[in-house]
Amino acid sequence: MRAVIMDAPGEVAVGHRDDPRIVDPADAVLRLVATCICGSDLWPYRGVEPVDHTPMGHEYVGIVEEVGSEVATVKPGDFVVGSFVISCGACEICESGYPSKCVRFQFVAQTIGTQAEKARIPHADGTLVATPGRPDDELIPSLLAASDVLGTGWFAADAAAAGAGRTVAVVGDGAVGLMGVLAAKQMGAERIIAMSRHPARQRLAREFGATDVVEERGAAGAAKVKELTGGLGAHSVVEAVGTEESLLQAIRSCRPGGHVGFVGVAHEGVKIPADELFFAEVHLHGGPAPVRRYLPELIRLIWDREIDPGRVFDLALPLERAAEGYRAMHERSAVKVMLTV
Repeated sequence: MRAVIMDAPGEVAVGHRDDPRIVDPADAVLRLVATCICGSDLWPYRGVEPVDHTPMGHEYVGIVEEVGSEVATVKPGDFVVGSFVISCGACEICESGYPSKCVRFQFVAQTIGTQAEKARIPHADGTLVATPGRPDDELIPSLLAASDVLGTGWFAADAAAAGAGRTVAVVGDGAVGLMGVLAAKQMGAERIIAMSRHPARQRLAREFGATDVVEERGAAGAAKVKELTGGLGAHSVVEAVGTEESLLQAIRSCRPGGHVGFVGVAHEGVKIPADELFFAEVHLHGGPAPVRRYLPELIRLIWDREIDPGRVFDLALPLERAAEGYRAMHERSAVKVMLTV
């Protein structure tokens, strides 16, 4: 099968891998319909993380081709959305709502690679959710978004306790940050402050529900949020970048007693001063998003056309042109790139 391989930083090509097959009775094999490039895929592309002839991709939708003997919730012919984390769905951690930390978890990006024609999904019952039927083509981008960025933005807003009567600030204007805006709106936030310097992303943030835009960054950005909130800070802050500056900006933008939901992938060297964290007196919750927890509800909202997160894809390319998609996201000429298979 065709698959995207990153040979080295900045070097992406479509090569060939063996077709997947059932290995374990809990497996499913999917024929992928669409996949995409994630902001986290840019870390190895830019040389921040090691990469060496690595299969890429962890966001996916597709049609079930084959299932193992133990799979009960999906069957051949089903259109499914899968989480970017493999989870069993049955352990105590999964049952407590954190399948992203399942005792049997695997990151799809590290073990499978879904920028390809097909994929083997272990623990299919705990990872995949079938849609009510075969979706119209216009729904596929939104369903694909649910596989990671929508679910991650949703978790960030949930972790930040976004809700009715609350002011939510969103640090980061990439796909996850924009999904955090959409999620906060759906959760009933009264005011949503999007922090962005990019006009196209600002427009999309407003379409998703942002009421204010702050262009300042760092300490100046936090000060602007305080100014907009009578000196108090936001009730809820979504952090969707993962740098030291963005984490500090999120904490400083939050009022005492408020909540910060952080989902930006932090890398080695990111540190938060303990004294600042201590005296901020805010709630912190985040990490890899438990997307599988939210998938049934997100699929329902998309299926009923109550939300349209697929608008976050501003460039669609065939799989063969994946290198062009990586370049567009690296250069920030695209927010998020969908790859059709």
